[in-house]
Amino acid sequence: MAKPLKVDEVWLARIREHLDDMEFGSLHIVVHEGQIVQMERTERKRFENSSANARNSGETGSRRTDIRSGGRG
Repeated sequence: MAKPLKVDEVWLARIREHLDDMEFGSLHIVVHEGQIVQMERTERKRFENSSANARNSGETGSRRTDIRSGGRG
């Protein structure tokens, strides 16, 4: 039978710290025998393609650059 997870204020503060400034990404928490032993943070940075926006800003069509898709429109 699995042991109940033990999460004290120290671990809650650590989790909060890792999530606090993350805009896009994930936090993977590894648990062994009911205790958190590891956290892995994967963060995505998304940048606006300024040259594509300058090129597309003069177009009259409906195509636009979407920042979330990495500039692929």
